[in-house]
Amino acid sequence: SLTNLPDPDAPEGMTEEDAVVLREVGVPPKFDFEPRDHLEIGTELGLIDMEAGARLSGSRFAYLKGDLVMMELALVRFALELVRAESHEPVVQPVLVREEELEGTGFMPGDRDKIYEIPKDELFLTGTSEVTLAGLHAGEILDAAALPLRYCAFSTCFRREAGAAGRDTRGIFRVHQFDKVEMFSFVEPSGSAAEHERLLGIEERILGELEIPYRVVNVAVGDLGAPAAKKYDCEAWIPSQKRYRELTSCSNTTDYQARRLGCRYRPADGESPQAVHTLNGTAVAVGRTMIALIENRQDRDGGFTLPKTLHRFGSPARISPHEL
Repeated sequence: SLTNLPDPDAPEGMTEEDAVVLREVGVPPKFDFEPRDHLEIGTELGLIDMEAGARLSGSRFAYLKGDLVMMELALVRFALELVRAESHEPVVQPVLVREEELEGTGFMPGDRDKIYEIPKDELFLTGTSEVTLAGLHAGEILDAAALPLRYCAFSTCFRREAGAAGRDTRGIFRVHQFDKVEMFSFVEPSGSAAEHERLLGIEERILGELEIPYRVVNVAVGDLGAPAAKKYDCEAWIPSQKRYRELTSCSNTTDYQARRLGCRYRPADGESPQAVHTLNGTAVAVGRTMIALIENRQDRDGGFTLPKTLHRFGSPARISPHEL
């Protein structure tokens, strides 16, 4: 399967290390004690139970409990409210899709080993709402006056992550099931570059309101994947790893997905229908965002605070051993 043509602004190179850092925002915290990782903190507080998850479903599944559940729901509601105010319509969509949608969005055949399959029903569990949102207008001809169409979806995502190993598999950093709020846009081709910057701006606003130190990178050509012509990643500072790790991605897939899914628009000047451009961006990857918050806001007694922006959505102000 052919990949999308890379944007001229996408850096040369084949790996994650070839990405170009555009900016760093916020200051990584300095501790007067040895910071611990999210799993140690969460396990001691009784908030994360990997052992029970493994007994139930196998490795890399987890139980989240107590205040961590309230923290997750607050993150989701915060992200949905913020993105909806930016003209993205909230959506809850199916997480089981046909093979045609995965092929149309560029996740088949290349990523098939990462996708959970249900052969009896010829369905697949999606690893991202990008697939279901891209398919929302498959086979349609949209009016130019209706564009841009913008959505934000909440869903559980599933990834086999076949072959992945190492430190990333500790705790909830790289698990088989996780929740996410995803942004998606259908735009005229002339507006996709500006829309890409707009989505990145929303991602950065979310990270700023959560007070998470992060950096923005322009992803190298060889690391773009099949659908994207250009991709930005926002990487959060993770104290236990002493480095920045990917938290959100934001991609301009130009007409790659739309052509394959038959999503077109009729230009205002009456010309024949043309493929729209589609873009996607992570508003909140819940598990990794919780990791960044727990580790960057931890204190000596084994607890951590939460940013004020989440309090009105139901999160506690602080989670500590003394308050459990």
